[in-house]
Amino acid sequence: MSLLAIDKVKREVALMRGIGVSAGIVIGKVYLLDSRKYHVEAAPYCHLDESLVEGELKRFKDALDLSKEQLSKIRDQLTGDGRGKEHAGIIDAHLMILNDQLLIDDTIKLIKAERVSAEWALKSVLKDLVALFDKIDDPYFKERSSDIEHIVDRIMMNLSGKEHESLGDIKEPSVVVAHDLSPADTAQMIQGNVLAFLTDIGAKTSHTAILARSLEIPAVVGLEDVTNRVESGDTIIVDGMTGAVIINPSTSVIKVYEKRRKRYEDYEKTLLHYKDLPAETIDGHTVSLLGNMEIVEEIPSLMDHGADGIGLYRSEFLYVNRDTLPSEEEHLAAYKHVAKKMGSRSAVIRTFDVGGDKLLSSVDGIEEGNPALGLRAIRFCLKYPDIFKTQLRAILRASAYGKLKILFPMISGVEELRRAKALLYEARCELEDEGEQFDHDIEVGIMIEVPSAALIADILAEEVDFFSIGTNDLLQYSLAIDRVNEHVAYLYEPFHPAVLRIIKTVVDAGKRHGIGVSVCGEMAGEPEHALIFLGLGIDSLSMSARSLLKVKKLIRSVKYHDAVNISKAVLGFSTAREVEGYIETKLVDLYKEEPWS
Repeated sequence: MSLLAIDKVKREVALMRGIGVSAGIVIGKVYLLDSRKYHVEAAPYCHLDESLVEGELKRFKDALDLSKEQLSKIRDQLTGDGRGKEHAGIIDAHLMILNDQLLIDDTIKLIKAERVSAEWALKSVLKDLVALFDKIDDPYFKERSSDIEHIVDRIMMNLSGKEHESLGDIKEPSVVVAHDLSPADTAQMIQGNVLAFLTDIGAKTSHTAILARSLEIPAVVGLEDVTNRVESGDTIIVDGMTGAVIINPSTSVIKVYEKRRKRYEDYEKTLLHYKDLPAETIDGHTVSLLGNMEIVEEIPSLMDHGADGIGLYRSEFLYVNRDTLPSEEEHLAAYKHVAKKMGSRSAVIRTFDVGGDKLLSSVDGIEEGNPALGLRAIRFCLKYPDIFKTQLRAILRASAYGKLKILFPMISGVEELRRAKALLYEARCELEDEGEQFDHDIEVGIMIEVPSAALIADILAEEVDFFSIGTNDLLQYSLAIDRVNEHVAYLYEPFHPAVLRIIKTVVDAGKRHGIGVSVCGEMAGEPEHALIFLGLGIDSLSMSARSLLKVKKLIRSVKYHDAVNISKAVLGFSTAREVEGYIETKLVDLYKEEPWS
């Protein structure tokens, strides 16, 4: 008998590790979500007689209508709830998918053309769509295919006649365990008794993970087979920081985690003390701490954690899961909502930052062998100026409702930047002629994420109002590392001396020309990196909500003078390991990242 089988029979302690996507420690009872749900891959091939095709089309359309009805009901419940109102937009996105031509119309065509069952046709169309998304280099966009899969699963369930379980109906406080959860499932946790959730699959960038963080529900995903290792009623421990999950823990293990939970909760309460305090060093140097966001539902969490504004609003979600380009009014509605929500705080909107590699069916297919180095971001926008200007016009119009800024991604040279600015100028002139209101002094910045841009930062600084350093891509392009390739992942070194020197070059150029310099990559949210950025003279750091108070605590624990000396010292080291070791020793007296451990 395998160890897994013995584990299952004896109900002994079992330790699993997944991806912690939302922090917190929970000890509770398992609620195993119906594992008998329809699995798309199980849909059998079924050829229909000609006389049955119309009936099959009606069956499919009825399942669609029922899916829309179910999601609309969930949305109505959320909008009627004080907290849930902020998350209704995710349900709107899923309702849009139910009208998507690539998914729905292609399924109907396949049923008619090949006389197959709705399940088989839907399965075939889904397979093609997932393959399309898999070709996209950006991990955020790869995860958007999961939204389509969730919708297909709902339709399949309705075709099979099975009922959906509502997490809002769970009677006792529980840890939900499921193969996967849709954003619609997660949003219902607002009204229910969900203490935490675990899934077999998933990643940090999924809508479900984003919602979990914004709702502050501890969660671990990517556990592979947790649904096969637990039963409803089992006792379970969830550690959303480390991704550890302990099934049927012993009394002694429970006591250990009860103490850890208490220390973590006390630490979180301590951090809240910093929420309304400035990110100011002991000797009076101030840094602005901003939030990264992808969907408007994240704003309340960012504000609750003391964000001074939005340093990076990724606008790509508007282009995902659809076969038509978003209209200017759709863009405007999204940006206007953000502007109003932020009030007097600023929000930096990054323009479209992904490749056209089969993402949009309304754009001619672009086959690329290496999308990461191909027609993406500003390159794509300059090739399709009408698409770009639609977005620019909307951002400008939305600037009349709040303090918005424009950020151009992946700029590699001056000519590229000037072409982008020329299109922005055209958009401004058009709006003036039309009598539209907008902020005539709106600030324009660029992402520094390509080495060529960093090397001519002094020239680029004369053309813009601010720099935003995107450390994720800067590392990838500077070190020639595919960060999602496990074979070279060991070379992805944020402390690499070359990277630190590149960042210093950019900061120095910004200082000489009097423009602000921000960091908006993952490094900004890590205290050990934030300490170096502080010393280098970075003006603002932009990060996820959960990182804001940790970094603020660090900044308020150190003298700026000491941070400057630390940064000077690390620039003299030869290897990333030397830098990391030095910073770790310095942090001991300044800051401890996990005092609950």
